Amino acid sequence: MVLKDRYDVASVASGREALDLIDREPFFDVALLDILMPGMDGLEVLEHIKQRPLTLSVIMLTATKTVKTAVTAMKLGAYDYLTKPFDVDELLLIVERAVQSVALAREVDALRSEVGVRYGFDNIISGSTKMQEVLHTVAMVAPLKTTALITGQSGTGKELIAKAIHYHSPRAGRPMVTINCAAIPDTLLESELFGHERGAFTDAYSKKLGQFELADHSTLFLDEIGEMNPSTQAKILRVIEQSEFTRIGGAQPVKVDVRLIAATNRDLHQGMRDGTFRSDLYYRLNVVSIHLPPLRDRRDDISLLIRHFLRAKSIALGIAEKSFTNEALDLLVQYSWPGNVRELENVIERAMVLSQGLVMTPGDLPHYLATRNGGSHPAQQSALRGETRLSEAVDHFEQDLIRNALAEAQNNQTRAAEMLGTTRRILKYKMDKLGIASHEEQA
Repeated sequence: MVLKDRYDVASVASGREALDLIDREPFFDVALLDILMPGMDGLEVLEHIKQRPLTLSVIMLTATKTVKTAVTAMKLGAYDYLTKPFDVDELLLIVERAVQSVALAREVDALRSEVGVRYGFDNIISGSTKMQEVLHTVAMVAPLKTTALITGQSGTGKELIAKAIHYHSPRAGRPMVTINCAAIPDTLLESELFGHERGAFTDAYSKKLGQFELADHSTLFLDEIGEMNPSTQAKILRVIEQSEFTRIGGAQPVKVDVRLIAATNRDLHQGMRDGTFRSDLYYRLNVVSIHLPPLRDRRDDISLLIRHFLRAKSIALGIAEKSFTNEALDLLVQYSWPGNVRELENVIERAMVLSQGLVMTPGDLPHYLATRNGGSHPAQQSALRGETRLSEAVDHFEQDLIRNALAEAQNNQTRAAEMLGTTRRILKYKMDKLGIASHEEQA
């Protein structure tokens, strides 16, 4: 009587009838249950409801008012607990909130499903044999808790593969937690990973949960783990081996269930030889190794990626979909792509934004691409002719690449670093090493 003017209400006389109705029509938002019922009591019905794959809020409505019963109901998953005689306005308010809660839960499920589809294997461009092999490995390792190490140059899509592993795993119901080890100073990285207690150091005004705690029962993706200092590496190793850690300033160990995926564009074998990367951590991480080939080694994917980015950027930028002339496509396919997929994406977005017509020509491409020898850098030609040593050719190539990125980014070092798939700190180190003056220094 109270609810029928606002909601479609179905009434049943017993718990068994309720379960039968839910099985026939699993579209209810809210169930109101009494505790004392013939045959099957309300707590038992609640337990059966929660065992079904339903998004349904249960409100216990009963004359039995004991703390123990209320606690039991809430532990079993009841949304709320009301005692008779109840206040009508209070009941309406609680039902309204329960309906909103169910709507929100269903929206989250839909969005989660959408994210899972986004990182599905069908949405990862993989026309080449090498990428098909990568996806085959991902499909095999994803359902397990196995630690994985993803290697490859910057811009090859290591984070995309990490997300594909996570969203095809039993942990997909929780968000993957990502931390870029290269973007956080060594002094702060430990606090970010493990958290700290209040008063652990000068600025620790409150307790902070670390990324490991936030990733409990989910996946933690450690990007650019090769940049991590050895002392923090030792603590990561302890978490892998013992599934526990201690917050900075804490005394009690914290237990976690975390799947670890790491990625790096560095040669970790060289790091082990140099003493900058612990061999014991390497062998713990490298249970399953997934290597992403550079774009120049998977040219079958370039045309597919171009079509994908043309569609995606058209939607993201809110402009008409554009295309390339055959001559422009030839330049894109033949280019060596040192910045890999990330560089290709940036080049296509730049061309779409700056071009006037719907068909883009070589003139709409960056100057280093808009010539027939765009696929071969002068330093490469010089090295192949034996005119310069390999190290000199690499330096010349890096100089040109960094200068071009700075020019594209209008001398904004942070943006240039993003284009090159690195950090501003590493970019500045390279600039100093190669003698490239910053805009301020030139001024």
